[in-house]
Amino acid sequence: MSSIPMLQIHTTPTVIHMDADMGKYSIRQPKAEMELRTTPGKLTVQSHPIDLNVDQSKAFSAYHGGNMFDMNARIYSGIQQIFLQNMAERVQQGNELAAIHKPGNTIANIVGTNWQAKPFPETRTPASSGNVAIRISTRAPDIRFEAGKSEMNVTVNKPEIEYQRGKLDIYVQQYGSVQYTPPSIDIGL
Repeated sequence: MSSIPMLQIHTTPTVIHMDADMGKYSIRQPKAEMELRTTPGKLTVQSHPIDLNVDQSKAFSAYHGGNMFDMNARIYSGIQQIFLQNMAERVQQGNELAAIHKPGNTIANIVGTNWQAKPFPETRTPASSGNVAIRISTRAPDIRFEAGKSEMNVTVNKPEIEYQRGKLDIYVQQYGSVQYTPPSIDIGL
C-alpha cells in the first residue's frame, strides 16, 4: 500500500519592530505687562480778605468836635439854649427890679450877681467807650476739589507653546516567508 504524498508548507511570521519616544511639550507664559497711570487729586482753596471797618467818627467828635457840619450844629443848638437861659434870667431880673420895694431887691443885688461870662456851647460830644464802632466782615473760602484718576492697562502675553516630536522608527525585523516542500514522489517503474 502506498502512502499519499503530502505537500509541506512552512511559514515564518513577519516581525515588525517599533521604537517610539514620546514627544515633549514646553509651555512658557511671560508675565502680564501692567501700566498704572495716576492723576493726583487737586484741592484749590481761594480765601477772601477780611474786611475790617473801623468807624471813629464818634471818637473824633468827642476829641475835637468832629466834622465842621456836626460841630456847627452843636454850637448853634448850644447858643440857642444859652440865649433862652439868658432871656429867662433877664426876665427874672426885670421882675425883681419891678419889685424894688422888697428888701434885698436892690439894683446892686440884682445886676451885680450877673457879672460872670457864660460858657461857650460845648463843641464836642460826650466821651464813651462805645464811640469806636468796629465791623468785621468775613466770607467763607471757596473750596474746589477735583478727584484724582487712576488708569490701569494690562497687556496679557499669550503662552508660548513648543512641541518637540518624539521619534518613531518602524522597521521589519523579520520578513515573513512561506516555504513549500513538495512531497517526494517515488516513480518506481
